[in-house]
This record gives sequence, C-alpha cells and structure tokens, in this order.
Amino acid sequence: MSGNLDTPIKNLTSVGKTTAGRIKRLGLLTVADLLYFFPARHDDFTKKKYIRDLIPGENANVVGQIELIENRRSYRRRMNITEALVNDGTESLKVIWFNQPYLTKNLASGDTVSLAGRVDDNYGLISMISPIYEKVGRKEIYHTAGLVPVYRLTEGLTQKQIRFLIKQSLDFLEEVEEILPADIIERQKLLPLAEAIEKIHFPKNKEDQQRARERLAFDEIFLLQLKSQIIKKERENSHSEIVKFKEKETKDFVDSLPFKLTDDQKKASWQIIKDMEANKPMSRLLNGDVGSGKTVVAAITMLNTALNTGLQAALMAPTEILSRQHFESISKILKNTNVKIGLITGSQQALNNGEEITKTQMQKKIAAGKINIIIGTHALVSEKLKFNNLALAVIDEQHRFGVAQRKTLIEKSGNIGTVPHLLSMTATPIPRSLSLALFGDLDISFIKQMPVGRKKIITQVAGDERRNRVYDFIKKLIAEGRQAFVICPLIEESDTLGVKSVEAEYKKLDEMIFKDIPIAMLHGRMKSKEKEEIMRDFLDKKYSVLVSTSVVEVGVDVPNATIIAIEGAERFGLAQLHQFRGRVGRSEHQSYCVLFTESRKPETIKRLKSLEQTTDGFKLAQIDLEMRGSGDIYGVRQKGFPEMKIATLWDHLTMKKAGVEAEKLIKKDPGLGETPKLQGLVNESLKETHLE
Repeated sequence: MSGNLDTPIKNLTSVGKTTAGRIKRLGLLTVADLLYFFPARHDDFTKKKYIRDLIPGENANVVGQIELIENRRSYRRRMNITEALVNDGTESLKVIWFNQPYLTKNLASGDTVSLAGRVDDNYGLISMISPIYEKVGRKEIYHTAGLVPVYRLTEGLTQKQIRFLIKQSLDFLEEVEEILPADIIERQKLLPLAEAIEKIHFPKNKEDQQRARERLAFDEIFLLQLKSQIIKKERENSHSEIVKFKEKETKDFVDSLPFKLTDDQKKASWQIIKDMEANKPMSRLLNGDVGSGKTVVAAITMLNTALNTGLQAALMAPTEILSRQHFESISKILKNTNVKIGLITGSQQALNNGEEITKTQMQKKIAAGKINIIIGTHALVSEKLKFNNLALAVIDEQHRFGVAQRKTLIEKSGNIGTVPHLLSMTATPIPRSLSLALFGDLDISFIKQMPVGRKKIITQVAGDERRNRVYDFIKKLIAEGRQAFVICPLIEESDTLGVKSVEAEYKKLDEMIFKDIPIAMLHGRMKSKEKEEIMRDFLDKKYSVLVSTSVVEVGVDVPNATIIAIEGAERFGLAQLHQFRGRVGRSEHQSYCVLFTESRKPETIKRLKSLEQTTDGFKLAQIDLEMRGSGDIYGVRQKGFPEMKIATLWDHLTMKKAGVEAEKLIKKDPGLGETPKLQGLVNESLKETHLE
C-alpha cells in the first residue's frame, strides 16, 4: 500500500466519508494515529472449544457449520430475531442475534463460521446470544480467535471496523522510526518499536502481549523521565522571591477557621511554606484524594504570600465554573483578613469586596499590585494581563494545562530575573514509593486524611431488579430539596449490542421516570460554553437531576447533590468510579452512590463491591490493577497523566530502569543532539504537557 504515517485514514481501503467522520471523533486522523491507538483490553479466545464441552457463563470460541439460519419477527419485543443452528460434529449450538436481519444475506446453510462470545443456558439448551462471527475461508480470522483486541469506540463504529483499519495501518510499520538509542534497547532487552506496536494490537500469545507492553511502557516512562530531568536542570538555574513565613498571622488565621485542619493539611502547608522561604523556585505537587481539603492548604499558602508586602499569588483552574467556585470559597475562608482577591475569566471578573469592576480596571489593578490573590482560567495567561510581582502560582487540575501556558504565567511574573514558586494540585492517587522515580523534579505533599466530620458516602452495587427502588429513593431526596447525578458510559457499541447512551437515558428519565422534575443532560460533544451554562444552572438548583457522561468526573463542587447513580459501572475503572463518587458527599447531608451493573460475573461484582468497603482512592486503584491485571492494559489509566496510554503508576521496575537510562543519556548528551528523533519528541511533549 502506498503512503506514509501521515496518510489520512480516509485514504485507506473501504473507508467512506461517514466512517472517517466517526473515526475523527476518537481523535484519529492519520495512519500514525491508528498505530498508536492501543487496545483497551484483549478478549481471550485462544482456547477453541468443542460445542459439547461448552459451559454456561464462559467466553468461548467455537468453529462449526451452519445447519439452519432464518429471521423471524418478535412482535412482543418489537425486533427482528435471527436464529441459527451450528454443528461442529460433536453437538449443535443455538445462536441468536437481535435486529440484524441482514445476517441471512451474509451467512447461509453450509457456511463454516467461527463464533466468539458468552455461552448461555437457554432453558436447558446451550446457546450463544449475539456472538461475534466470521466466515472461515480464505480470509485471516482475527475477530473471533486468539487474543482479540477491544478498542475504545464511538457511536456508529464497531470493533470489526476499527480492527479492519488497524490491520491496514500495520502495512505502514516499516515507516516507524526507532526513538530509543540502540544501546538502551540492547541493554534493556526490549523489542524493536515496530514489532512492539504490531504485537500490542494482535499478539499471538500472552508472552507477545507482555513483551509489547514492556517496550511501549518503557518508552512512555523514559520520555517522562527525560522531561523531568530537563525541567529540573532549568529550575536549578532559576531564582524566586523569598516568601517569609508570617507565623503569627498565619496561626491566628488557622485558629479562626470554623473547622480543625487535619494533620496532613498542617504538614502539607508547612512543607510548602518552608519551600518558599528559599530563593530557589519551589516545585511541589499537592496530592490529595477527592474532598480531602486541598483548597484550604492552597488558601493558607496564598495568604502567607499575600502577607509579604508587594507579593502576589495566582490560582489557575481549567474552567470558568471551577474558577468561580475557588474564588467564592477562598473569599469566604479569607473573609476576616485584609487580603484583596480578584476573579478574572474569559467572560467575568469580580472582587471579594463586592465592588463592580470592568476587565480593564481589573487588569490595571493587578498590574499595579493592588490585588493580592488572583484566581482565574486561561485568562491569567492572556497577553493583556500583567502581574506586579507574582511569587506563587497554584495550578488546579494540573493535567489540563500545558507547559506553554505555565511558561507564560512564569514570564508574566512582573519581576525580571525571578520565577514564581509553583504549587500544583491533583486528585490522582500516586504511590509514595514511586513519586521520586516518576517526578524527579518535584516534591510531593500527600493529604491522606479526610476532613473531620465528613460523612462516609453510602455506596451500593445494584442490579436491574433494584432500579425502581433507587428511582423512588432519588425522588424522595429531591422532594427534600437535594439533587442527583446520573452517569452513563461513553457510547461503546459492540458489534451487536450497545450500552446506555446519555441521550437515550436522558429521554427515558425525562419522559417516564422523573416527568415532573427538572432534568438536564451533559456530554463531551457540547460546546464549552453550553457545558458551563448547564453546570452553572445545576449548581444554582435550576435542575434537580443531571444526566452526564464522564465530563463531570473531576472538579466541580455541588454541595446540594447527595446521590449519584452510575449506569454500566463495570465499564469504568475503580479509580474513575471513585472520582465520580467524589461529586457527592460535599456537605453535612448524608450522600449515596449507586453502582448499576447488568453483569453477573463474580469477579466483576467483587471488584465493584470493593467500593462499598473502602473510600481510599489509592487502595482502589491498586485493587483495580490486581483484579483487572496490567495485561488488561489498561484498567488503571491515570487521569492527569495523558501520555501514559499503557504504563501505570505501578510499573515499579520499569520506572527504575527508565530513570537510570534517562539520567545516563542526559549526562552524556544534555541537549539530546545525538538523538534528533528523541529530541523532537521531548521538545514537542514539553510544549503540550508538563509533569506538575
């Protein structure tokens, strides 16, 4: 096939305009994008079974001949049903597909088919409901046998289509350039890059899969380590303002708070304050679970900065609504101080004394040093905004901002020759033992304890049989003045069966379940302004129920929301479910989390039930990794670390090895001039993302 890695997907064989459009929704435009679009997991159909040996409840692959296939209409269920009888010489198997009448045109009596799917006991008769199928003939079998890749999808796209495109993209593997120096590949006994990419998609066995994963995980961690080393060297040559510890004022402020700080909050605040007493720029990551009280720690350190005459602090958040929430909560916490606080976003500005102000006036006051703490979105890095003397920059939800934005914030500090101290905040659970291995340029403060008096969220796993009881309970809470979230999986259609979409669930709840209750819908395809508006209205209690995809996973605080129901809970990782759960439990009211699942698999139920027993995000992420396995590449994707498609924070050994190799390379070739491909990747990555 002619072309290169930049060949548009639409130019590949059998890719129509519609399919190209759907693929684009996944962020895939070129052949290179397809090659690096790694599977979410592999279904194991390596053991072909005879029909006579099938066991209900297992996933299996069988090959047999179609004896009979026909369509019939089910008027009661209002759908087309295709039924077939398949025999492999040992016994017959009944196969049923729903709403796929075209199958009788593709398959006929006498055809040999390979089937893969779940085995059911249908009134004493062994059957398969909606299995994946392939005709056995001249074409290669790769949908129903072996280790079959399963990809993240979007509406209207099937696994078969994406596998077909990935297969085509493998024809371009010879164009893939090695990024690691040959001596590192040899020392670490790693697969060549092109071979690893091929085997991560279509491994012949578990060993292939594991070795491919090792190579690709090494690359990801090695790049992170290189960037970490480069950023560290830059900082060693920089200077910052010395921010003195205003002990009496800070102690008086902490004593005046209407709640008691946890020991972890005190320790983290002290670590940050001590760092800022040096003239070297602090670079610290504040790592605390959802609802652990990171904002209070940030407020204490920003207050201490503002108490140093002439120094300013800024807090940058990813959305307007989150910026507004930070402004309101920090203004409330600091209400008994003389600190002037300003909010500036793309569409609004405000002062904590309630004074009306225009954007131009706000910019002038900041430039003149008349505002001590500035809170905002990307507006903080706009060309027109200049600080007077920015000594501390706090970045919330750090993974949403790139290095370019951070550098702009630093360059705008207003004090030539110094850079601000940097405090980043994240709710991603990070193991202490790996913090130094992964973040060589960062110090990390951990908040493990939850605030005193915080009620534990009551969490329960529920099947369909309890659905109506849950809906009645939600209605009861709404009648008491509370609000509810309903979360749906992203639409990930299998070849035959879809999962609940936000649109369909919203329609059902709006028209049938919560008819007289104001309800709204939120998903990632909406424009930012529309999403902000819906969230603001929900916050202002204009809606009682919000049906959403995972876009609500991080950040926004809705104290009045006390229940979250999650559909298809088995489709999410435990760490992500824990993040969802953190959207409730933010007030004195008892809160609840319901995990709906249609799965009856004991291991799935056990995994979900771990959420009933623990509220420790780090522990849950570990359980997820143990139960889903690193070969399931995959279940513990770390929000906040977008480059890590395959590596996880539990790849201890790889981190150590990659760290040693990165240090060696930087010592030998500080500018990476001898490895231009690697140099280009690191520079590009530094522009797009940063480690704090």
